[in-house]
This record gives sequence, structure tokens and C-alpha cells, in this order.
Amino acid sequence: MVVSIEKAEYLGDYKINFIFSDGVRQEVNFEQFLSRSKNPMTKKYLDKGLFSSFSIEYGDIVWNDYEMCFPIWDLHEGKI
Repeated sequence: MVVSIEKAEYLGDYKINFIFSDGVRQEVNFEQFLSRSKNPMTKKYLDKGLFSSFSIEYGDIVWNDYEMCFPIWDLHEGKI
């Protein structure tokens, strides 16, 4: 089964609520991932203004033209 992101809602801090094409809803907190990152291109998304500026493209969540993205199935499972 191919799963895509239907909707993503920024909840505040580093949390996003996802609704997937199979009806699953999942809240994912990105704070640990971002704070532990060594990559400055990723670390810059600790800026909540940048973090909240994601978009959904072709069923995937992306930041700044795919500068940061995640495997859909990991998000579906609530893991990053």
C-alpha cells in the first residue's frame, strides 16, 4: 500500500500532526531530532519560524525545496 500525507498541521514548538491517506493520524515531535543534529542545514530548523514553513508536495512533507524531508513511513509510525 502506498501511503501519502494528506494534511499536516503545525501544533507549536516542534510538533506536527499528520493525517495520512490511509486515515491514520500521527503527532510527531521533531525537537530531539533537530537538537541532536550536527548538520547546520538541519540545525537551522530549530528556528520555529523556519520549522513551521513546511509544505506538502506530492504527499510528502518538505522544507525549502527538499532541503529537509523525512521518509513517509517513519512519520506514519511516529518515528524520526
